[in-house]
Amino acid sequence: MLRLEERMAKALERVNNDRYILSIAVGQRADELSKGAKPLLEQNTQNMKYTDIAIDEIANGLLVIEGLVDKED
Repeated sequence: MLRLEERMAKALERVNNDRYILSIAVGQRADELSKGAKPLLEQNTQNMKYTDIAIDEIANGLLVIEGLVDKED
């Protein structure tokens, strides 16, 4: 498993380095997980915090964030 800093960097890349969008997405997903949603990760998540699961789901591209548009340079 990667360190938290590495997982956060990967997750930030998925949301065009927008920390605000990432924090909203992680918060919403963590809330869903706390209310019984099934984790999308294939690894054992029993001892993980909801926020860590959400970050990993975003970093691995398993969670699609609606309304996020790729900016063309």
